[in-house]
Amino acid sequence: MKNIGFIFAFILLWSCGNQENTTEEVVSTTTDNLLHLTDEQLKSFALTSTTLQEKTMTKTLRLNGEIGVPPQHLVAVSSALGGHIRSTKLLAGMSFKKGEILATMEDNQFIQLQQDYLKVKAQLENAEAEFQRQKELNENKASSDKVYLQAKADYETLRISKKSLEQKLRLIAINPNQLSVANISEKAFIYAPFDGYVSQVFIKVGQYVSPSEVLFELVNLNDLYLKLKVFERDFEQIELGQTLVAYSNGFPEKKYQGEIIQIGKTFSNDRAVEVYARLEETDRKLIPKMYMNAEIVIPATKTMAIPEESVVSFEGQTFVFEILDQNNFKMIEVQTKNAGDGWIEIENELKDKKIAQEGAYTLLMALKNQGEE
Repeated sequence: MKNIGFIFAFILLWSCGNQENTTEEVVSTTTDNLLHLTDEQLKSFALTSTTLQEKTMTKTLRLNGEIGVPPQHLVAVSSALGGHIRSTKLLAGMSFKKGEILATMEDNQFIQLQQDYLKVKAQLENAEAEFQRQKELNENKASSDKVYLQAKADYETLRISKKSLEQKLRLIAINPNQLSVANISEKAFIYAPFDGYVSQVFIKVGQYVSPSEVLFELVNLNDLYLKLKVFERDFEQIELGQTLVAYSNGFPEKKYQGEIIQIGKTFSNDRAVEVYARLEETDRKLIPKMYMNAEIVIPATKTMAIPEESVVSFEGQTFVFEILDQNNFKMIEVQTKNAGDGWIEIENELKDKKIAQEGAYTLLMALKNQGEE
């Protein structure tokens, strides 16, 4: 399909020909889609013809969309306990590795929590020893059931308290198995849960944050997907498992391989369906909501097509020129579909029509120049 430009030499010759050959047959004025050219005008450019033909075409379906992130990989990070932000070096767009410290917090309640845990841990050791002693005495009828049951209840209560405090410590990233009197600290650290980058930062150093406040929004780059828009006319050509090639406008030379994993079941107002594809590999050049292009190769099928050179575009519409006779031509609007191997699929009925191939664009310029006079 040819893009519209300017062919000044031909237009000049066409205009002069109209002025000099006033006795020649003139173009019909019954419709703007008819064009008459003199023999002299036809000599100024090459004109060949073709017809609608059945072709086995390998079609390439071109789509567009954007990069998306599954909900489970767009993470809002908060602290299980409130505290003051002591330090953070994160900025929006900064990358990080799993296990890296994102922020340091401090608060007296962190100290109290560690103190309570160590105290309960020590009490549990004594309670366990007492429970075992009362159990043996009770089995030997040397202790009453009441004393034994009280020792058991004390032991179980402390076990529950210890387990509960362990879980609270883990919520603020403190390993209870490594905690001792020697390393009690007022600090708590927030660690990166995966490799990724920072989408947004909501805090500043010195700020007090509550457990309900979001500190950062993090993006996991290991499971990005491509959300594409497929219009109704192409919907039947899309299948699960189809492979595609995607690329961005900024780096068209970098190709990303992908596979269709989900096809929407609802048409939008513009008669399009959302199709999701998983990318085999990602890198830090891909970020959520980035505009992307995609190409899907459709298996070869037989279809009616003409050479792409025969199809011209003007003001958002596509046309071909039917050759009526040696000097007369008719512009016909056509609906095109897929293109490939130098041919383009035509939905219109053009059977037995002789269509201009080389020179079609020149005919378009002549017709439009005629309409402006």
